[in-house]
Amino acid sequence: MADPGTRTAADEPRSPWLRGGFVLAAAFIGFVTVIAGAIVFTSDTSGPRDDATASRPPADRAAASSSSPGSDGPCPELTDTRQDVPTAAPRGVTWTLYGAVAVPASEASGPAVVGKDVAHCYARTPVGALLATSQISVRYLAAEDWRKVTRLQTVGAGRDAYIAGRTSAEKKSPTDGDGGAHGQIAGFRFVTYNESTGVIQTVWRFPDGRMQAATTTVLWQDGDWRLEYPADPVAPTPVGSLAGFSEWGGV
Repeated sequence: MADPGTRTAADEPRSPWLRGGFVLAAAFIGFVTVIAGAIVFTSDTSGPRDDATASRPPADRAAASSSSPGSDGPCPELTDTRQDVPTAAPRGVTWTLYGAVAVPASEASGPAVVGKDVAHCYARTPVGALLATSQISVRYLAAEDWRKVTRLQTVGAGRDAYIAGRTSAEKKSPTDGDGGAHGQIAGFRFVTYNESTGVIQTVWRFPDGRMQAATTTVLWQDGDWRLEYPADPVAPTPVGSLAGFSEWGGV
């Protein structure tokens, strides 16, 4: 298996947005080395947005609605307190489609608050970190209000440059939502974890069977997990199998 810390070969697309026919401004494609790795998404963001909230019992939904992204209110208390790093698919996780990509959620680990674009409030646990990186990685790329997701849920030296570059590219050449292949989560493994930082590799599988592993870091800041966007993101790497990873996915 390729070393996840190395760049892809010259003949491999640096960004998986290029793999499945996603049409976007050339300037943006050249600018972005997607830290989330492997989602290929069209600009059609229709489809279930609040399924994770809708699937909760009414009392849980009421608790979740008491807080909103960007507010000063605390997140609802979650029951997950386990600090053991999962080496198999976590229990109690349900999957819903965000557009065409399946994203995971858990009553115990989060996200406890799910809006149209932002899903936040995760447990300060390994499973909470895993759910956060999976949700945020999809949403900051695919959300209709991706700027809101990026500003609220990502941190790091590369964040502002990403926002500026993508905004400029979209003004020059709006996205074309005509077709596109969608990567889906297929597996994960933890590289490192403590109560303030989680480094996680996520494998994404494409319709043609190819897979890529993307390494992401989440940081516990201001009472929730935030996705780190470094100044020089590491490109996803191709993998030939799920050997060494825990199989996990909703599609």
